Amino acid sequence: MTSIQKYSFEQLPGGGRVISEKLKSVRSVSLGFWIGAGSRYEGHPESGISHFIEHLLFKGSSRYTATEIARTFDAFGGEVNAATAREYTVVHARFLDRHLQEAFDVIADIVLSPAFADIDSERQVVVEEIAMYEDSPAELIADYLTRAIFGSHPLGKSVLGTAAIIGSMAPEQIREYHRSHYRLPNLVIAAAGNVEQAQLVEMARTTLAAGNGSPPLAAALSPPEAPALAPKSSFHVKDTQQYHVCFGGAGLSRHSPRRFALSILDTVLGGTASSRLFQEVREKRGLAYSVYSYATNFSDTGLVGIYYGCRADSVAEVTEIAAGQLRSLAETAIGGEELDRAKENVKGRLVLGLETTHSRMSRLGKLTVTGTEILDIDEIIERIDAVTAADVMELAADYYRPEALAAVAIGPEAAVFEQALASLGGERELTLTAG
Repeated sequence: MTSIQKYSFEQLPGGGRVISEKLKSVRSVSLGFWIGAGSRYEGHPESGISHFIEHLLFKGSSRYTATEIARTFDAFGGEVNAATAREYTVVHARFLDRHLQEAFDVIADIVLSPAFADIDSERQVVVEEIAMYEDSPAELIADYLTRAIFGSHPLGKSVLGTAAIIGSMAPEQIREYHRSHYRLPNLVIAAAGNVEQAQLVEMARTTLAAGNGSPPLAAALSPPEAPALAPKSSFHVKDTQQYHVCFGGAGLSRHSPRRFALSILDTVLGGTASSRLFQEVREKRGLAYSVYSYATNFSDTGLVGIYYGCRADSVAEVTEIAAGQLRSLAETAIGGEELDRAKENVKGRLVLGLETTHSRMSRLGKLTVTGTEILDIDEIIERIDAVTAADVMELAADYYRPEALAAVAIGPEAAVFEQALASLGGERELTLTAG
């Protein structure tokens, strides 16, 4: 079994944080610069700016051109990439240990001192990415559900933003957002692999001593308060072969002690090939190719959801099955064998997921930048083992009541979805949107 994660942490004078885990058995290092800013921190006129900046970081910096950045990591035989989420942005790389200093210097420069070159050409790339996403209803439907749950709050917006807003975003607006968000108190440097914490801290102190040309911040930025929720139902008219359906509601924050029970509930409901939804909908009846449940945690709230895609004549039946499974979980305790199997699955995925330097770095970086307690693996396993059938049933009753869930769908005919909604119960006003 994977060894227990043991990490080192240090707070820098300017507010940045450095966290690392040394793995003596490898010759590689995974390094990430995590910034506590994502789409949740954006106002409406700048929707998508965090993701746009993520793209622009690779177009050059104060010391490196875009070509030099690419060639540096190609010469390492390594990988460099980035990602934007609702509550953070990360630039990360994996390379041989002997390239740590150079890799650190390049990432630090592109994160803190981007040139913001080629804005208009990269703007078109992002607009094309948005178009590609909007042509993928199985992915787009999750954003529609998030909007139906969180409404106009920043959590309800797409991380990508819209083509109209990205198309009109001014260079100075981009630079100002970077100046106000890419600050040392908002920065976490995380690493895992054949790396020494003292060396990493010294690099950070030397490289980041002058900050990024902005006045120091007293503390990291705080995200907007969690919204008052009023889940809604909506249908988005699109000429598709399948109907893509999601329903869900508010979930747990990443700090909730009940999050371990939620991982069990999600596994039982639709998180695996032996889950209830997968077995009842796909394996026994062949009604859908893709059907699953999911749960997302934010700093002060969360989201739980169910997705399936199927043809028109199966929408009502799949919805009825899913609603029935939710009611069953809230009314009847799961059996001991099913509970044990779900626990072993969650523990196995946890441990197997930590068998690479990237996954270990990502865990440390994400938990630190979001202010989440870092538990060692044995403690997490103990908390998973402590989950009872009653915990799971209570959680289902609190968060998975079908009549209280938001419901969204993409497809050609709204009447098909309206008929299916009767299985969820409750009074609903369905909003129709074209495209």
